[in-house]
Amino acid sequence: MADEFAGRSGKKEIDVKRLFFIALGLFLFAIVYYWPPWPDAVDPMGKHFALTREGKGALAVFLLAGTWWVFEVVPIGVTSLAIGILQALYLVRPAKEAFKDFMDPSVMFIFASIMIGLVFTKTGLTRRLAFRMLMIVGEKTSMIYLGCFLVTAALTHIMAHTAVAATLYPLLLAIYSLYSEDEKPTRFGKGLFMGMAYVAGAGSIVTLLGAARGAVAIGFYKDIAGKSIGFFDLTYYMLPVGWLMALLLWGFFMVFMKPEKKTIPGLRDRARQLNKDLGPMTRNEIAAAVIVFGCILALILRDLHVLPALEKVDKTAILLISTVLFFLTRILELRDLEEAPWNIIFLFGGAMSIGFCLWETGAARWLAVNWLLMFKEANWFVFVMGIAFFVMIMTNFIMNVAAIAISLPVALVIAPYLGVSGEVVLFASLVTAGMPFLLLVGAAPNAIAYDSRQFTPGEFFLYGIPASILLMAVVALAVFVIWPAMGMPVLLAK
Repeated sequence: MADEFAGRSGKKEIDVKRLFFIALGLFLFAIVYYWPPWPDAVDPMGKHFALTREGKGALAVFLLAGTWWVFEVVPIGVTSLAIGILQALYLVRPAKEAFKDFMDPSVMFIFASIMIGLVFTKTGLTRRLAFRMLMIVGEKTSMIYLGCFLVTAALTHIMAHTAVAATLYPLLLAIYSLYSEDEKPTRFGKGLFMGMAYVAGAGSIVTLLGAARGAVAIGFYKDIAGKSIGFFDLTYYMLPVGWLMALLLWGFFMVFMKPEKKTIPGLRDRARQLNKDLGPMTRNEIAAAVIVFGCILALILRDLHVLPALEKVDKTAILLISTVLFFLTRILELRDLEEAPWNIIFLFGGAMSIGFCLWETGAARWLAVNWLLMFKEANWFVFVMGIAFFVMIMTNFIMNVAAIAISLPVALVIAPYLGVSGEVVLFASLVTAGMPFLLLVGAAPNAIAYDSRQFTPGEFFLYGIPASILLMAVVALAVFVIWPAMGMPVLLAK
């Protein structure tokens, strides 16, 4: 009778691990927020940067959110809501500012990208593309990895990596469904989706079209160093590094997430038959393709400065046109909107909120100055790697644009004292800013891949450690060997 009562009472076993990390996040918040004032940061020019009460509060929220995100003590979107709530409760920023970041254009760009992915899935375009890819790459799982990664990297040269990830995500789901009908995660599933996210970052550094960070960094460089970096100049130096990293990541996933099956027997014939069964393209497939590629073409023309009228239009507005057109053409209906992964969208709302919070309160600049001053008398190579490492860590927590904005100006001031060229500082920072491998909030492709439920935030973090070490090794090779061989001035002439 007692057992029956216990079963009816619905009592759950206490999750000690979860409670521990909830408490750890709260402890880190409290100890930073209530600690006595910390000393100012002083840059090489003698300028003081005070850490205000609001700045210390921003760091406290930052630590709590990072802990809860990594260990997923609550849904990651709920942790994002806590970011806004804590800012308002502890007067770190006004509620109006803390919560308006959840509707920032960058968040809406992610929303529009996700809606494109939903449309590709609903219309069947995803399955059509997946089957054709499998007919080409064949039955070896290693080649499926490689084919997916090559397509991902190539597409990020001409469109934003967020849009690429959202477009390819349903395609990967269709491919994975032919590997396993079981909902349980597999090594192949982890490698396929995490690999897409990682490689999207690697490919996005090659051109200015892959992400906004490149244009922002070049703008800072021109203002501070007085030199211009052109579209093709950036591609010239970034192409070998981006593709080297993409290929190394393929090897990385073949080692750390080697598929359980070497081949999927009969996959090519099955894909060919499934593709044949789809028949000719439907009206909705054609309409969706025209809408999506029309918006992508407009974004490319905007970023290439081909049409001056488009340059003044925000890229988010251009991409959101596709969402409106999907509903006008009745490709999407209300229930499709309800099925959008709002947990992921809230995640990025929170990431934008904490990023702006660190920036506006001065906490991010305080961190950057303190970190970079540690290297003011270091060897030039250690200095450059120190900057790259700082950007890599910060871009996992805040927008990569912000990570560049807080570190590059300070680094470019210190560089001449060590005889270091500003160009190598710029390019090393851009490489690591594009590849946040530790946290889901570091880049939209990370969060989009997480929606597959093939891995946890904790697994993403743990696998991200060796991947980040690999990234730093590639940066070191680029700084010391590749770029000097290509003609980049690494050291200033004496």
